[in-house]
Amino acid sequence: MTGVATAGQEATTPDLRIEFCGEWFEPQAPGPFTVGREADLAVDENQYLHRRLLSFTYENDLWWLANVGQTIGVSLSTGDGVYQAMLGPGAKVPVVFPRLVLLFTAGPFTYELTVHCTQAAFHSASVVADVDDPHQMTIGSVALTPSQKLLVIALCEPLLRDGLAGQSQLPTSAQAAARLGWPLTTFNRKLDAVCDKLDREGVPGLRGGVGKLATNRRARLAEHAVLSRLVTPLDLPLLDAPS
Repeated sequence: MTGVATAGQEATTPDLRIEFCGEWFEPQAPGPFTVGREADLAVDENQYLHRRLLSFTYENDLWWLANVGQTIGVSLSTGDGVYQAMLGPGAKVPVVFPRLVLLFTAGPFTYELTVHCTQAAFHSASVVADVDDPHQMTIGSVALTPSQKLLVIALCEPLLRDGLAGQSQLPTSAQAAARLGWPLTTFNRKLDAVCDKLDREGVPGLRGGVGKLATNRRARLAEHAVLSRLVTPLDLPLLDAPS
């Protein structure tokens, strides 16, 4: 990985840099710089991945990120849980944070890349809330039961163990249920409960229905849980704790 730049290096540091699997890419204005299966940044040969999923362009003195795919949503986060959003197909947002983590899932694989912007307009700040005052609680903070948290940890285990290294394969419901020693029916019932709880909190992509594949719902849950820090690598020992 690239170290901290010295004063002499700052003048040559590009406005936008993208890190994927330890490699760095430097889009040149005005772009576009594309990310996908057959793009400027070729993520993988995974046939479930769009040929071009993301596009970076420089317009009106800002870098913009667009989802140019047709079916894959992209989760965005500052990585500290302070800011998180979903970028759906056809959507476009300005890159206004100095560091932005992107997660997206295609078929059985979830991919992560990090965007660094030296001309970012905003910086996230941690706010310490008074937990005794319900009006000061973080919006979107969700309390899970112990079994619900175990379910989420099991789904996120590859992401948490790999440390968002670039590519991870999420477990199926049957694999996650076996990891926990639960019947599949129990796992699915608890998964429904977790998704319903987060859906009520406004987390998109977790509601079932026509066209909402179970694979997509699990992937969206895992992306949200990791990026919002609902679960962290510190929770992994719970999977092997005596029940």
